[in-house]
Amino acid sequence: MATERLRLGVNIDHVATVRNARGGAVPDPVRAAKLAEAAGADGITAHLREDRRHIRDGDIERLAAELSVPLNFEMAATAEMQAIALRIRPHAVCVVPERREERTTEGGLDVAGDEARLADYIAPLREAGSRVSMFIAADRAQIEASARIGAAVVELHTGGYCDAHAEGRFGERDAELARLREMSAHAHSLGLEVHAGHGLTYDTVAPVAAFPEMRELNIGHFLIGEAIFLGLEGAIREMRRLMDGARG
Repeated sequence: MATERLRLGVNIDHVATVRNARGGAVPDPVRAAKLAEAAGADGITAHLREDRRHIRDGDIERLAAELSVPLNFEMAATAEMQAIALRIRPHAVCVVPERREERTTEGGLDVAGDEARLADYIAPLREAGSRVSMFIAADRAQIEASARIGAAVVELHTGGYCDAHAEGRFGERDAELARLREMSAHAHSLGLEVHAGHGLTYDTVAPVAAFPEMRELNIGHFLIGEAIFLGLEGAIREMRRLMDGARG
């Protein structure tokens, strides 16, 4: 398989988190998105949560209107979010699990356990022209269910791999990485485009970026954190360098 350039999607949710901590209009997540674009991001990811804890409706409207790179709209599988997606028609829609009490997205969507409803749910999104992605664990049943319902993309949850690395559980880390590698190949064999994200850092990105089936990584919290020290442009350029090096 030819190794294609790996796309980097930058999630700007936590710029909005900082803004909302104090209220007001700064820092502006749309400004951050434009800076990310200038630094080499191939797309911008934003998650409009039901409780609007970070990204707000107005942010999504502006991102859809002002970006020149694709917008990846993360959302729960609710009627409210479907209506918003059908109105703004983003390039991509990534359906994620969501619980009010969680700090960040915990685990992947149970596509296999909710297959009929999700098939009906994503059909109008596909018809509207959005590329539909399912955010799932690197699990064979979830991948196969995603293919059956007509998703174009699966985004594999890398949190277990990254957590094991950070906590020094290296045997578990290597097992998680092997599972991600195997399931990336399986998803690709079913005709799904393969993406990954959650918890990736400079220390963990290269092994995932090296998977030949991988087409896009979505990274947010780490990059926004590193921007405090390196600036957003510097943080993104370093991630881009590591990703490209892993492919080369």
